[in-house]
Amino acid sequence: MKDQYDLIVVGAGPAGSIAATTAAKKGLSVLMLEKRQEIGEPVRCAEGVGKKRLRQHIEPDEKWLCGEVSSAKIISPNGTTLTMAEEDAGSEVGYVLDRKIFDRTLVELSGESGVDIMVKARVTGLIIEGETVCGVEMMHLGKTYSIRSKLVIGADGVESKVGRWAGIDTSLKPSHIETCAQFLVSGIDIDQSSCYFYMGNKVAPGGYVWLFPKGNNMANVGIGILGSRSGKKKPIEYLTEFVETNYPNGSIIEHVAGAVPASGPIEKTIASGLMLVGDAARQSDPFTGGGISNAMDAGMYAGEVAAEAIAQNDVSETMLQEYERRWRGSFGNEIANNLIVKETFFSLSDEDLDSLAGSIKDVDFKEMDLIDFIAALFKANKKLLWNLRPLFTQKLKQKFSGLTKFKR
Repeated sequence: MKDQYDLIVVGAGPAGSIAATTAAKKGLSVLMLEKRQEIGEPVRCAEGVGKKRLRQHIEPDEKWLCGEVSSAKIISPNGTTLTMAEEDAGSEVGYVLDRKIFDRTLVELSGESGVDIMVKARVTGLIIEGETVCGVEMMHLGKTYSIRSKLVIGADGVESKVGRWAGIDTSLKPSHIETCAQFLVSGIDIDQSSCYFYMGNKVAPGGYVWLFPKGNNMANVGIGILGSRSGKKKPIEYLTEFVETNYPNGSIIEHVAGAVPASGPIEKTIASGLMLVGDAARQSDPFTGGGISNAMDAGMYAGEVAAEAIAQNDVSETMLQEYERRWRGSFGNEIANNLIVKETFFSLSDEDLDSLAGSIKDVDFKEMDLIDFIAALFKANKKLLWNLRPLFTQKLKQKFSGLTKFKR
């Protein structure tokens, strides 16, 4: 470890690792700090990710792939099941990862690219001169260090301290956070080519229960509940009841708990000398809670902009607006749109959810793309989904605009 770097990345999850690797490959000296003693532990993720976006960053490897799913089954409270093809089911459907091995692989690639890596390294503050972040204060094995850098990337998770120290409001209201619990369950008899999403206020108020198959009759069975809707009953209690009721022969062999931001895009993800990525920037999907693909994309954009800013000797907030432009122009609009979807669907009663599912249960989704599916759902349920009309209108305009351009 040196006492000065071009870039310091705080957090070694997918967002931090991709940012560090991208910057190092462009010639920057990079230090990546991880507060835990093991990369990838504990796993706080359903471990699902879309194939196409994953392949933009790394080629699939069987050592960290547990399964491959081709469809998503959405189950309403009365058991009505809607099946969506993989490509239309969101950025969490495609591969099921072993995050412990996957995260370590990404960090190994960072190391191979020249990144200095330290675990059990807890950042305690930022070095700020004027209004510009110039490095970090940290503790490692009982000793304190001051390490300077031209830029800092905060990839330190929900309610990022790095962002808060730089003057960015990273606090979350209960209505903007999903409290989660997950079991790894063995002896579970499900279709290993599908993932499952159970909707309803009785099983998961303000959220849903998910099942992601991991092979060998195992699956991640998890739950996310809006903090404002959890009441006295904890997520793990809801999840235990669900497993006991639906999979009484399953054995729980591991469990974890955590939180996911469900607030939509943070107001800003930059300050002079600083960028935030991943959950620190609230870049997870507010409806599904998935965030691996967005985190990796954001890490790539942040690493690219870091190299450009340092090459121009300009790490001002104005210069770093380029990072804001890239990630918001890429997946930021989808996050904003899915916040509208979240606030609409999570306010519906179980009877409303059953009505929605029943209205399109006979629709052949294989003949429809996502835009057609949304339009069909809205057409059959205008009263229930009236709050979503601006979203549908926007998406349909985009679709027809694309068709017009193609015809020309």
